[in-house]
Amino acid sequence: MSAPRTSERAATKETANVVWSGSWVAERLGVELVGNGTPGGDGELRELLGLALRRNPKRAHLLVSNVLGKHVPQRPSVVYGAGFELGLRVREHLGEELARRSVVLGYAETATGLGHAVADGLGVAPYLHSTRRPVEGVVRAGGFEESHSHATSHLLLPEDPTLLGTRGEGRAGEPLVLVDDEFSTGNTVLNTIRALHELYPRDRYVIVALVDMRSPADRGRLTEFAAEIGARVDLVARGTGTVRLPDGVLEKGQALVAAHERAAEASDGGGAAAATGAGPSVPEREADTRCTRVELGWPAGVPDGGRHGFTPGHRASLESALPDMAARVADALDGDARRVLVLGFEELMYAPLRLGTALEDHTDAEVRYSTTTRSPVLAVDDPGYAIRSRLVFPAHDNPADGPGERFAYNVAGAGFDAVVVVVDSTADTPELHAPGGLLAELAAHTAQVLLAVVPSYVPYASSPAPERQEPPMLPEPLRGPVFSSYEPDDVGWLLQDLSDTELEAPTEEREEAIQSGGAHYAESLPVEYQPSAEYQDLFKAALDLSAARIARAVGTVTETVLAERSPRPVLVSLARAGTPVGVLMRRWAQHRHGLDLPHYAVSIVRGRGIDANALRWLAAHHNPADVVFVDGWTGKGAITRELSAALAEFEGFDPEIAVLADPGGCVRTYGTREDFLIPSACLNSTVSGLISRTVLRADLVGPHDFHGAKFYRELADTDVSGHFLDTVAEHFDEVADAVDAEVKELLAADRAPTWDGWAAVERISEEYGIHDVNLVKPGVGETTRVLLRRVPWKILAKRDAGADLEHIRLLAEQRGVPVEEVDELPYTCVGLIHPKYTRGATGADGKAVASQ
Repeated sequence: MSAPRTSERAATKETANVVWSGSWVAERLGVELVGNGTPGGDGELRELLGLALRRNPKRAHLLVSNVLGKHVPQRPSVVYGAGFELGLRVREHLGEELARRSVVLGYAETATGLGHAVADGLGVAPYLHSTRRPVEGVVRAGGFEESHSHATSHLLLPEDPTLLGTRGEGRAGEPLVLVDDEFSTGNTVLNTIRALHELYPRDRYVIVALVDMRSPADRGRLTEFAAEIGARVDLVARGTGTVRLPDGVLEKGQALVAAHERAAEASDGGGAAAATGAGPSVPEREADTRCTRVELGWPAGVPDGGRHGFTPGHRASLESALPDMAARVADALDGDARRVLVLGFEELMYAPLRLGTALEDHTDAEVRYSTTTRSPVLAVDDPGYAIRSRLVFPAHDNPADGPGERFAYNVAGAGFDAVVVVVDSTADTPELHAPGGLLAELAAHTAQVLLAVVPSYVPYASSPAPERQEPPMLPEPLRGPVFSSYEPDDVGWLLQDLSDTELEAPTEEREEAIQSGGAHYAESLPVEYQPSAEYQDLFKAALDLSAARIARAVGTVTETVLAERSPRPVLVSLARAGTPVGVLMRRWAQHRHGLDLPHYAVSIVRGRGIDANALRWLAAHHNPADVVFVDGWTGKGAITRELSAALAEFEGFDPEIAVLADPGGCVRTYGTREDFLIPSACLNSTVSGLISRTVLRADLVGPHDFHGAKFYRELADTDVSGHFLDTVAEHFDEVADAVDAEVKELLAADRAPTWDGWAAVERISEEYGIHDVNLVKPGVGETTRVLLRRVPWKILAKRDAGADLEHIRLLAEQRGVPVEEVDELPYTCVGLIHPKYTRGATGADGKAVASQ
């Protein structure tokens, strides 16, 4: 994910030449904000913070953030950028490996959006925020108290009970990142760490805040606390300083609040000011509860926020859907709306924030963002006070603590032409729409009110199983570098990690077991082929020779998909041969169109079908109609048929595969129908992110598990996965014109599958006395696989095939396999495995080969 387009630090400079929004409180109570002693420290704090007073028996003053988006409407990109930048700093602080193994925890309600943005900046860290909303049926993973807050109890309700860890088991090397808007006394965060450390001990914690405002006395506690629990505790904050409070400030503040509220009520006679609090005058209008409801098209399966956990997979799904959702909101806005507020709802901060950032790109209007809150704060119409106005309305989410008042600050009198209210479906209640409710209050202060409802996420544990398509506890996709050498955004593997399981068997033993019917080929793995220096040199030469050709095929198949299948496809590659192609298609779409397409890899096994749990996961997180299955090449079309049959049980998926090369004439969507050397076929895991072929075995893969695979970390020194991708991508620009011309011709042509390859395989099977099409492997790619994984009988090569067969001839020589040159072969080559396999015959290298 890229950094936000707007620098929040630059944006806050807008306030540098105006009255500080904390001067009213500072002058009356003697409260001071003191910077960290560096030049400009005091000024930076004043840019970040204003001051207000609140009705709270424990703390009179309130630090009001100008970049949090809670009380002060701010540009969404500024708010998101503040958290994202902190996430980048944490990632740099921890290093890439620890950052990817972290879990981020945000605090309700104020820091739910901030914590989520920090998790985005970290990269692939899952996110959870505490909540004050109990959810029936979800087991608490923990909880804690916030002593100074008006609502003290926090619950932790992750859908995945292992997100924070397994009770009593250590989480060494898995930092917990705790995010709050301010670090004042440190009590709340330290109490949280202490409570969680007893349940899920780990060796590292990172505290993140917009401002660190601890007193000198509180600063030493952090070091003492870390020593007490035996863990490292670090702090990352954007601004640093402290608040100096004179003696008796609590009592003086309470008296000032009471006096000001009495005066405001008396001057208004208990009318409008009692409803809105003191604030700028606004035109008198009849309250209007009418509003326009906007259907967002929220992506299926994506949670409304981090209350029950939010994973990198959820993040990818949301990112791809945001532009369309923002476009729907922009289309619903009045054409003359020049100043628009996106208003979130209490803990629901991240969804409206991201909708706001996307809306900034879809309208010329000035967009601001803030949210409603439970916290009662005094409103004073003075430029030196942080809360200029407030709206008061009844709670509309059936809160556990019963009915009460809720507030929206700095909205009334702020000159908004339209307000986009974003709530979750739990909060879309009659109270929201009633006279005196939030929508009615807003209608009195703006010309247009839009309502966008995000579906409240229902964890699996709290709903009856028949209502959910997804089986219980399907995990999120595995991503590099924890699983595979690919970048985390390149591909999410819908697989389970079997790296610690012994699955390899000698090639000749596997062949005998497979052909005798004693085992399926997917129940074990061949010993990973270790290429000789000569073969590695051949791979590099082949890549240099064919990179531009491959780039053209990548461009052609990608542009065909974008034109015919979906403008924003979800790429799902068939692991593992399809995965490098899927990554290249994703890179083409990014390079040529700026599209950030989701890409996942799933397992499909001949004779046993596609991974049904992976399909269920995809259906829960994406529109099945947008899913495009991707493979490297077609041979005789067996996998094409397998996929079509498997998808018959699932609604909405298109069974057609998009492939780089279709020499068998099996599909409509392809980059080329020529049978040429694709260098990714020359190697196994070392050109596929160090991932093995997929495994499906009953004792390893249960009914609710993904198929498995191994990550060969030990082969990192010979990994060329990234080199292959980069070498091909370097040719994207030079082939762009040729791709455009070729796609134009293809879209107008008859591309119906001919199945010529299948007919040829049947003929060869009979002609050579094999009588089993599964033992005929047509095409350069499949023949290469035969030589690397199986025990071949002979290779049929098209006469004068040239450089495309150099690696085939080398492998055949190393394996002692004869190469027979033939005419009129529809493929460049075909690998044959004889059914009458016996052990005993050996090739030149001493390895067993098939014999009659």
